[in-house]
Amino acid sequence: MALRKNGIMVKKSVLILAVILFPLEWIFCQNKDFEISAQKTEIAPKIDGILDENVWKGAPIARGFFQYEPSRGDPSSLMTEVKILYDDDCIYFGFICFDPEPEKIVLGSNKRDGLTAASGTDSVTVIVDTFHDKRTGYYLRTNPVGVQHDGRVADNGLVADTNWDGIWRSAGAINSEGWTAEIAIPFKTLKFNPGKNRTWGIQFSRYLPRRFEKSLWVGPLKEDYRKLSTYGTLTGLNLENYQHKSEIIPHTISSIEQGQKTSYDAGLDASYNFTQSISGHLTVNPDFATVEADREQVNLTRFELHLPEKRYFFLEGNSIYTQRIRLFYSRRITNIYAGVKLYGKTGRNEFSFLSAQTKKNDEEEVSANFSVFRLKRDIIKSSTLGFLIANKFANGKNQGTLGLDTSHDFTKNFKFTGQLALSYGDSNRNDLAFFLSPSFNSTTFHIHFCYTYLGKYFGANANAVGFIQDDNRHELDSAIKKTFWLKKFGLDRIEYNSNYNIYWGMDKTLRSWEVFQSLTFDLKNKFSFKFRHNQGYKLYEKKFTNYGSLLELGYNMREWQSAFISYEFGKNFDSDFTLISGRLSQNIFRNLSLEYNLTRLFLSPDPKDESTWIHVILANQYFTKDIFLKFFYQINSAIDKQNLQIVFVYRFQPPFGLIQLAYQKGTAEHGEKGTQGHTLFLKFAYVF
Repeated sequence: MALRKNGIMVKKSVLILAVILFPLEWIFCQNKDFEISAQKTEIAPKIDGILDENVWKGAPIARGFFQYEPSRGDPSSLMTEVKILYDDDCIYFGFICFDPEPEKIVLGSNKRDGLTAASGTDSVTVIVDTFHDKRTGYYLRTNPVGVQHDGRVADNGLVADTNWDGIWRSAGAINSEGWTAEIAIPFKTLKFNPGKNRTWGIQFSRYLPRRFEKSLWVGPLKEDYRKLSTYGTLTGLNLENYQHKSEIIPHTISSIEQGQKTSYDAGLDASYNFTQSISGHLTVNPDFATVEADREQVNLTRFELHLPEKRYFFLEGNSIYTQRIRLFYSRRITNIYAGVKLYGKTGRNEFSFLSAQTKKNDEEEVSANFSVFRLKRDIIKSSTLGFLIANKFANGKNQGTLGLDTSHDFTKNFKFTGQLALSYGDSNRNDLAFFLSPSFNSTTFHIHFCYTYLGKYFGANANAVGFIQDDNRHELDSAIKKTFWLKKFGLDRIEYNSNYNIYWGMDKTLRSWEVFQSLTFDLKNKFSFKFRHNQGYKLYEKKFTNYGSLLELGYNMREWQSAFISYEFGKNFDSDFTLISGRLSQNIFRNLSLEYNLTRLFLSPDPKDESTWIHVILANQYFTKDIFLKFFYQINSAIDKQNLQIVFVYRFQPPFGLIQLAYQKGTAEHGEKGTQGHTLFLKFAYVF
């Protein structure tokens, strides 16, 4: 009977996906007003942040930026110009950011990848769609002192992989008229189709934090600015196949731990470019010992926390694995002996194959193999159809998942995503999962509805390689988000968020419902206030009624130097709780930044002694962009965890050729007390 029901569900799901996978083609018009022709130079500009060389004088210029926020569609309040050049090795961008008050320019942290959208520093960004497929691309951001932040985007801007690190150069300078910046991106850093007269998608943006202003070159936009399908074009690129075929990064590492013998280890990472758009990667005995520790978090749910990937081997092409039902979760792969990966794009097909062999350890009693194959095909204008299979092989048994997924942009604002998956393995059952989700996005409004089906035994096998917090559910999820830009009555904007979630077990028993409502007020004096309330029901060993209310006060929250304190109280699984959280981000000096995070949880009654203090302190001292000192310290009193990491880095071949001296104590997995004594690491890595 169970197999018959599953068979019926599969047929229904296939029928539903068949309807959505082959819709009528919608026509999108490319805005020809935002087209700029590339100019080749024989003389490379000096990347010093100052555009005073003759080579820049005749370069094509993009100007006339529009506001995206706060006064959408209006010309930007300050003028921005972008000059573009390229040669056989690099493409160059020169930004001129006019500002009559240069003394008010916000510099923020000097930490690489610290210029996030929420960091609140003066910055400029270039986004390039190198395949001109209106789906995937790279973004590179810098500020007046040349700090770098980069990443990859996929699914027409829906997915952002902020962990991707490329090799490129940048510099900035402040002057009496504002500030300038230069960016040089080697072609070896990017994947693209080589040839003559190539066209790339292109967008430029500037963020002016003291006015809460984001401005764009292509505009005015009525849809999400992250959508690559809205970009302008960079034409006339004559790109020959770059001859840089291989890169080898060997490393050696020695460690001295208190009470242990001195140990020595070595390994390497290597890559080979079969073409400019397809690359192979190899890792042998990778170094994960000095990867930054996961921050401790309070978890008031009964589900596993999802942790970000930080390990270099998994980062290239990692965004291709992003799915609503996460069939592959790279954090399942620990203690790797060796791994290989093939990643690239050819024609309409983007693909990745990864295989890693783990060592025997306490978690894995035997060596295990993890293999994942992912394929995404571009269909219609900016839509995709994907396939993924992820497998773990250990003790002669296979466990894993396989499935299809799709993403369709029916219009510039209306999107549909769907997924169908099966799990297999030890339970000797193939179980089903799928979801269907339409959504609407505009510049100030978002709404989505989602139906998810997770079979009763789906997670038992899927979690060998994936991330399934809970199964045995029919789930309905909806959310609404609306932003009101007022610019009066002392208010800058108001943001409203609402989310409703409910799910039943396969036997139609109601297992959970939850409602979140929040209001955020941003004042012109840089203060912000947030109010949130949630109410819910949970069925586990018995019925629970949970609720919580939060009050938050913030200052300067859209700039780097900011602070907030929040107070939340309510009831959680038969315990009254109080949760106090706070954060302070501050530049002590121009090149020294400090961040302090506080979490205080108090439960009454507290039978499992989960009440805790969590303190996290991070400091970064940059002597230059490539010589810096990083400090990380955290305490979790509930598990008596004290974790300290101090790392000194000299990158003589940025970003991977380096000398690194690290001190650690108490490093352990998230939520576990570390037994590590005083440990000193010395690492040397070189790039061939």
